[in-house]
Amino acid sequence: MTTPRLSGVMETALYVADPAAAAAFYRDLFGLETFFHDPRMIALGLPGGAVLLLFARGATDLPAPAPGGAFIPAHGGTGRLHLCFAIPWSEVSAWEQHLAARGIAIESRVTWPRGGRSLYFRDPDGHSIELATPGLWPNA
Repeated sequence: MTTPRLSGVMETALYVADPAAAAAFYRDLFGLETFFHDPRMIALGLPGGAVLLLFARGATDLPAPAPGGAFIPAHGGTGRLHLCFAIPWSEVSAWEQHLAARGIAIESRVTWPRGGRSLYFRDPDGHSIELATPGLWPNA
């Protein structure tokens, strides 16, 4: 049997202490648009049709109602999670300057065996955020 195709990652989630403060950080740093917000979460649009979901910690511990009587299963994450954004090679220096201008310390710089480069920093909740060029993985 052939495996059905994937089109890409549509959503990724982080669990944060204050969704409004986290959304402000990501909007300011990346210029993201707010697609949706309620007391439970804020959804921010990412390039390529993906969405970053910022859930209030603990707000997803129980299933949530969905349209038509369905529900969204419970989920969650604890600790410092990781998220990586792809950037073009030509933007590495610009990102270093952009982060510095906002007082965001780069925690680590990595040059990968395939030639990719990564910049790592922390968001206000301590999550590890990475900006990576092509050459990190064989498929990108």
